[in-house]
Amino acid sequence: MQINTAIYDKPVQNINSNSDDIKLREQTDSFEALILKIVLDTSLNMENHLYPKEAGNEIYQSMYKDSISQSLSGSFGYSDLLFNYLKELQENQKD
Repeated sequence: MQINTAIYDKPVQNINSNSDDIKLREQTDSFEALILKIVLDTSLNMENHLYPKEAGNEIYQSMYKDSISQSLSGSFGYSDLLFNYLKELQENQKD
């Protein structure tokens, strides 16, 4: 399978009112949120050796990173890139 690199130069497409496009955008935003969550888990090490760990500290940190990744998803470009790529694949399969 060869990847068409011309899709990276296309402007971001607006989402049609088509329910399939809306569902696809939700999925690509969720995928971007997952990528951001992994980056945040790696980069935000919130351990402080001066204070003992509280009960449930890891749960709160995970919830905090989840909320950050959900709020940032859709703004980094991975979602747009994946959406455009999948839409082009879908259009090529129709032809």
